Amino acid sequence: MARELDDERPESTQTGLGHPTVRREPAIVATVTVTDGGGVRAVVVDEVLVVGASNEVALVLRDPKVSRLHAELASRADGLWVTDLGSKNGTWLEGIRVGSALVPNGGTIRLGDATLVVGYRKGERQRELWAHPRFHRLRGGSDPMRALYARLARCAASEATVLVRGETGTGKELVAEALHDASPRAGMPFVVVDCAAMPANLLEAELFGVKRGAFTGADRDRPGAVEAAEGGTLFLDEIGELPIELQPKLLRLLETRTFRRLGESQHRKADVRIVCATHRDLRRAATEGTFREDLYFRVAVLVADVPPLRERLDDLSSLVAHFAESRLAPADLDELLRRARVRPWPGNVRELRNFVERAVALGLTGASTQRSAGDPSATPATFAFDVPDDRPLAEVRQRAGDHVEREYVRKVLARFDGNVTRAAEHAGIARQHLHRLMKRSQG
Repeated sequence: MARELDDERPESTQTGLGHPTVRREPAIVATVTVTDGGGVRAVVVDEVLVVGASNEVALVLRDPKVSRLHAELASRADGLWVTDLGSKNGTWLEGIRVGSALVPNGGTIRLGDATLVVGYRKGERQRELWAHPRFHRLRGGSDPMRALYARLARCAASEATVLVRGETGTGKELVAEALHDASPRAGMPFVVVDCAAMPANLLEAELFGVKRGAFTGADRDRPGAVEAAEGGTLFLDEIGELPIELQPKLLRLLETRTFRRLGESQHRKADVRIVCATHRDLRRAATEGTFREDLYFRVAVLVADVPPLRERLDDLSSLVAHFAESRLAPADLDELLRRARVRPWPGNVRELRNFVERAVALGLTGASTQRSAGDPSATPATFAFDVPDDRPLAEVRQRAGDHVEREYVRKVLARFDGNVTRAAEHAGIARQHLHRLMKRSQG
C-alpha cells in the first residue's frame, strides 16, 4: 500500500559539507577482444557491462544466436566475471556452459557464434569515495558504503530514474529516501508503493488513482500515489513484482510523465522523480519475458547497487552500537559484536537489527539461539541431483559442480554454526574465498 513518510527528517550535513575523494588503487585491467558479425574490436571493461543483441546494451553483438540481454561482464578485484542472464543459447567459457564464472587470462567466452577473448594487464583504477561515514540516514564508513554514497550524491543531482538493486534486508528503501533527501526535491513528498503487496487491480488504483464510478464501490474520485508524490519522489519498491499488465502504464509514466486515473479517458501530467528497487535480476526477467525489456531500460537509467552486509563487515561495530541504542552494558555490547563478526548474515542489515533486538530483550543467549529462515544452518542440508541425459556432458558436469558447491557451503557453515573463519579453515580455503562462494550460492 502507498504510504508517505512524513516523519521528521534529520538535517542534512552531508550534502552541503560532504564531498567525494578519489583514490587510486592497483587493479587488474581486462581487455575483451570481440569477434562477431560486425568484425573485430577491443573493449576495456572497467565496470559492469550488459552484452547482447539489443541496441540498448553497453556491448552490442551482431549475431542472430545472441539473446537481446545475453550476459553480464563485471570487472572485480580478482578479474573479469561473466554471468549468463537467462539467454536462450547459453554462455560458454572454454567450452563449458556457465551460469557465472571468473574468466582466466586468455580465456574465451562464446555467445552464439560471437567470441570474446579476455586479456589482463596490471593497471590502476580511480575509486570515488564519500568523505563521511554517513549519508543522511545511511550509516557505515566502509569503502563499499562510501562508494555508494558518492554514487548517490551524483544520482541525487539528476532527475533521471534510479534503480536501486540489492539483496533482501540491505536497506534499499533507506537508500531511496537518502536519494530524495539529497535531491532538489527534498522537503516535498516521498511516497512509497510496494509492488509486491497487492494484486494488479488494486495496485493500479493505488498507483494511478480512481475516477468516481470506475467500478462498483468507487463512490468518489480518489488520487493515487503518483498524484500524492507531486513535486517529490515516488518510490516503487520490488518493481520486479509489478504485474505484466501494468508495466505498459508505468512505461508511459516514465516516458511521457503522464498517467490516467482508473476509469478516466484524459491523461494527467505528473511532476515526480521515480526511484525503483528490486532484489531480482531484472535483466534476466526481461530475457525470460516476465519483465518488459523496454521498461527495464527506462527503469535502469541510473543504477545504485547496495552492498550486502558480508561485504561491509567493517560497519558491524557502528551498526551494532546504533541498533543497541545504549541499552546494553559495554561488556555485553563487545561480546555481541564478537558473535556478530562470525555470522554469515544472509538476511543482511535487517537480520542484524533483529539479532541486536533479541539480545536487548532476551540477553546474549537468546540472541544466538534463534536463527533466521535465511541462515544456512537453519535448514537441514539435503543432497540430490537428478542427472539429465538430454543435455551435453560439459553442461551436466558444470551444473553438478555448482550443486555440490552450494550444498557444501551450506553444510560446512551449519557444521560450525555460521562461523565463517572456522568453516574456511575446515574447508582449506581462504576466508575471502568462502565469502565469494557464499555470495555465488545465494545468487
